[in-house]
Amino acid sequence: PRALGYRTASQYARHPLGGLAYRLPESHALVRVEEDPLVAEPLAWALRVLSTWPLPVEEVALRGSLLKGRVLLGLIGGSPEALKRPAKALVREGFAGVVWAEPSEKGRFRGRVRPLYGERTLLERFGPLTASVSVESFSQVNPLAAGELLEEAQGLVQGGGRALELYAGSGLLSLLLAPRYGEVVAVEISKEAVRRGEADRKRLGVENVRFHRGDAKEAAQLGAFDLVVLDPPRSGLSPEVRRYLLEARPREVLYIACDPATWARDVGELSRGGYELAFARPYDFFPFTHHVEVLSLLRLG
Repeated sequence: PRALGYRTASQYARHPLGGLAYRLPESHALVRVEEDPLVAEPLAWALRVLSTWPLPVEEVALRGSLLKGRVLLGLIGGSPEALKRPAKALVREGFAGVVWAEPSEKGRFRGRVRPLYGERTLLERFGPLTASVSVESFSQVNPLAAGELLEEAQGLVQGGGRALELYAGSGLLSLLLAPRYGEVVAVEISKEAVRRGEADRKRLGVENVRFHRGDAKEAAQLGAFDLVVLDPPRSGLSPEVRRYLLEARPREVLYIACDPATWARDVGELSRGGYELAFARPYDFFPFTHHVEVLSLLRLG
């Protein structure tokens, strides 16, 4: 839908000479950023504001909402006590909320996280569904393109008794497909994502979706399903998940991939195990990059 101004999430390092910066790939070198043509307007505003604030942090993370026109701010590093007063001032400046996160070798927001002031979530529209987003856990950064994918995904599946979503995040697909199935189980390892998903489920009045906080590798413990929905990281499906699919043999597999190479590997193995690729379409979620999302459906032959 948009080639520029589409991103609703971004991260920047603090530059020692002031302002914000990108880190060069596989490097500690910093490139100062005065404006970022890829981010949506709420984040462009935040970037302008933060470039004038000498915050004692290592990085900042932004998560915006096109629906609300507002931005959540994550401050990574520094002292949470020392940042309470600046956080309050930043909310008065226009930010929806501010959280602090401890730097972690495991990744952003993988260590301690503490809310400092304001809201922790915002509502965003993803096509047919309105769901909460947070700076602390993953949500699709291109909500307009993701909304188009969700609308198409909704029309691909047959419906039935039980559906399982692995790598569920906050359960967007589970909530979307709930009217088509008697029971939907969403499996996600992130505590924050499950918290958001439960809040969305209650807000939307969905009674037949159950969130299970755990690893996708545990799928075999959850029984048999008519549909399994997959949206794994770039590494694709783990061997345990591939083995589960080939043993449990759900009637349909809805697979959304962010790396065509690992998607091809996984689809190849499932095809050798009796599945047929019924549908596949690429989506350009990240214009001006080599990254492509793939929406696909496999059916048991």
